Amino acid sequence: MSKTKFLAITIIFVILVVPVMGRKTFGAEPVVVLKAGHAVDPSHPYHRGLVEFARLIENRTNGKYRIDLYPSAQLGNERDMIEGLQLGTLDLVVTSTGPVSNFLPRMGVVDLPYLFKNRQQAYAVLDGPIGESLLEGFKGNGIVGLAFWENGFRCLTNSRRPIKTPEDLKGLKIRTMENPVHIATFKCLGASPTPMAWSEVFTSLQQGVLDGQENPISIIYHQRIYEVQKYLSITDHFYSPSLLLMSEKSFNKLSPEEREIFKKAAIEAGNFERGLIRQDRENYIEVLKSKGMEITWPDKELFIKATQPVYKQFEEKSGRDLIEKIRATEA
Repeated sequence: MSKTKFLAITIIFVILVVPVMGRKTFGAEPVVVLKAGHAVDPSHPYHRGLVEFARLIENRTNGKYRIDLYPSAQLGNERDMIEGLQLGTLDLVVTSTGPVSNFLPRMGVVDLPYLFKNRQQAYAVLDGPIGESLLEGFKGNGIVGLAFWENGFRCLTNSRRPIKTPEDLKGLKIRTMENPVHIATFKCLGASPTPMAWSEVFTSLQQGVLDGQENPISIIYHQRIYEVQKYLSITDHFYSPSLLLMSEKSFNKLSPEEREIFKKAAIEAGNFERGLIRQDRENYIEVLKSKGMEITWPDKELFIKATQPVYKQFEEKSGRDLIEKIRATEA
């Protein structure tokens, strides 16, 4: 065989045969990368819950899906990220329910003050038919509700004075989420509620633009609120669930089997995340005291009575029947 003919055959082999062999040998299905965002520090249970969710998904899909995490509002505040789900520019978000009622008004029912007697009752409601119905409400909004996670019972901090009664809140400028129920509640208590994206809060507290803010213990600790606030009041005025949401565009690309994997992993990772929130509550109240915060335990009955007008204001939107079903649910 001439050198020219040999060279020609070699070139044809390289061009036509080697790529086919490469696909067969190395042509495993490409990894699908999904983006998941949240607004808080990577040390917070939201992030650790998402790490667990990502691990479950990778294991149960044999590595087909990888979830990259973007903490600390890298992809925008919670409202921005929820809009990203609708647009399909983001795949997954863990968010508080605060901004969700702007997209799904009925979800605002879970934000009513002192709605849940305790955490166990909240779980019974959110993990049962009522919670399932609320998640179903996202249909048609470009969003899929995978599972309820947890933010926790919300407490109050401020830089001005100890809070022992509702009257102590009068005139204080308190940051709230962009949530009509939360805003109405603090108006009822005599405060001046100021909706603000979470990414702006620390600086605003530091500069005195705000007097205070309200959040679960886990956020207060992990976001180092104790550095800019002196007083912590264990008011537990709202039980704050959180949600693991997925873009409908991304969800619709999954096979039926994969959809089940994602839903089950969301519930399992949610139970893991809730456990971390409970641990944080137990561990960090004393730690916050050691950081210099002055802690008060107000009489909650005074706050329950003061916030009752909020129910009249939102009864029609939330549905009196739904409110009563929630209250009647046993832990």
